[in-house]
This record gives sequence, C-alpha cells and structure tokens, in this order.
Amino acid sequence: MAASKVTVDVEGRTLALSNLGKVLYPETGTTKGEVIQYYTHIAPVLLPHLADRPVTRKRWPNGVAEDSFFEKNAPRGTPSWVRTAELPSPGSTKDRDTVVYVMADDLATLVWLANLAVLEIHVPQWTVADGVATNPDRLVVDLDPGEPANIIQCCQVALLLGELFDEAGLPSYPKTSGSKGMQMYVPLDRGVTDDDVSAYARGLAQQLERDHPKLIISRMERAARGGKVFIDWSQNNAAKTTVAPYSVRGRSAPTVSTPVTWDEVEKAARSTAKTRLPLQFDIDDVLGRIDDDGDLLAPMLDQAHPLP
Repeated sequence: MAASKVTVDVEGRTLALSNLGKVLYPETGTTKGEVIQYYTHIAPVLLPHLADRPVTRKRWPNGVAEDSFFEKNAPRGTPSWVRTAELPSPGSTKDRDTVVYVMADDLATLVWLANLAVLEIHVPQWTVADGVATNPDRLVVDLDPGEPANIIQCCQVALLLGELFDEAGLPSYPKTSGSKGMQMYVPLDRGVTDDDVSAYARGLAQQLERDHPKLIISRMERAARGGKVFIDWSQNNAAKTTVAPYSVRGRSAPTVSTPVTWDEVEKAARSTAKTRLPLQFDIDDVLGRIDDDGDLLAPMLDQAHPLP
C-alpha cells in the first residue's frame, strides 16, 4: 500500500494527500490514488465545464461498497484558497437559507476534492457571476431507462430528440451518464429562465411520448417506466443538478460520464447486445478518447442560442 500521507505541490498550492492506496472500487481494485490521477489528467477538458458552476459532490469515504453522501456546503477544513460562493438555496422556501458552494475552478481544487473521496461531481445548468446565479446557459435532458430498457433504447430516444432540436435550429450534444442512461445538452444564450427551459423541454418530451408511447414516457411516475425511457425534463429546474461531463461515477467500476459522437449514438441505437452494452467507458477508456479526439463537448462552450 502507498504511504498513508504525501505532500504535493499542485500549481503552487500545497496539498496533503492521504491513503492513496485505499481501494475505492473493490471489483476493479481501483485506488483513491488512481482516481486522483484520473482527475488530474482529465482536468484540462473537465474544468471548462465546471467554470463558474457551484459543485455538488457525492463522496464515498470507504469506497463504493459502503455508504455515500451528497455534499453541497463547503466542508469543515476547506482551504482558504478554495473559491466558494454563498448563494440562496434554490429549493428553499426561506430566502435567508444559503449554501456555501465550492467552485471547482482549478486543478488544485479538483485534486483536493478527489482526496476527500469525491467521486461524482454534479453541477446546475446555471453559473455564478458577481456572486449571483445567472439564467441558465444550457438546456439538459436526462434519458433514464426503466428496465429492461437500457442505453440502447436511450440512444434511440436521443436520435428522436436530436431531430426535434435540429428542426428548431438548436445544436445538441450527447453524453453517457456513466450509469444506465445518458444526457443531451443544448447551449443557450441566457435569455430565458429555468422555468422557460423546463417548459420547453417538457413540451418536447410530451410530443415524443405521444408519437412513441411504447418507447418513451415524460411523466414522473416510476411505476409506469418499465421498458421505457423517461425523458427527464425537470433537470432544468434551478434546484437540480446533473452529473458533470467526465465525472467518475460511484458504480461497481469507475465508469465515467462520457461525451459521445452522434455516429456512436446511431451505431449503439442499432445494437443487439445482450451482455456487453455499448457506450460504457471507464477512466482508462476516457483518457484514451481524449488523446484521440479531444473534448467532444468543446464546441458547445462557445455557442449560445435563443430558445424558440
């Protein structure tokens, strides 16, 4: 096992990293040190997608076989150099309720979080400017399969939804969730509220449910989702967060929420796989993809489109 604690310099910040040899993924033997190494290597493409977004973290201090917890507030002992933002809690009924969010703007903060056994990083569809939350700068839909539906059916739905976005003149970008489903992003120009975006996304989901009732559901009832793909339009609510691109997931293996091409989505939608499902990527796969193709979501960062 690696030394229990080592001190490292990360872009001028001194960090004490502990228990690097601790196994966080028993099935694969993946250690905390390997998770930190992944986040270090993926940082150049991950950080632009976290810029100015408050991060909600999901931590597994004793590995994925043990309990986890979500964390919004900056934890006790947060270094003074970590950027934070105190904001009203979006889901609160009391205006005075606030959350002191961590803003993961740099590599040192990312490494510090990974050392706390933060595996998953979740972000909202809005950013912080001058200490205030902005209007959303993107639309997101979460495609959630109800068993026995899986990623294959999610890809079929993504293609249908992509056609609607194309007809509206909106570019859309798919990524896997790193778990069972996938998400799609549309970059927006901040000219509308989260309620406007939610209403638009809900309308598209309802339209596709009417057209493909055996494949798609837009309603929240879990009992009705069996064998269908739920188009979760509610992720656009200001109180909701979505797993960030390139975030590791707390599954049995260190899978990653991975941007994919539309060619990959089309191929997966035609798949007949029964065991090894398509579009399943772990930390090693993703680093290889970045070396080959760069960040497939990078074009989205420079776009802003009005909502129809």
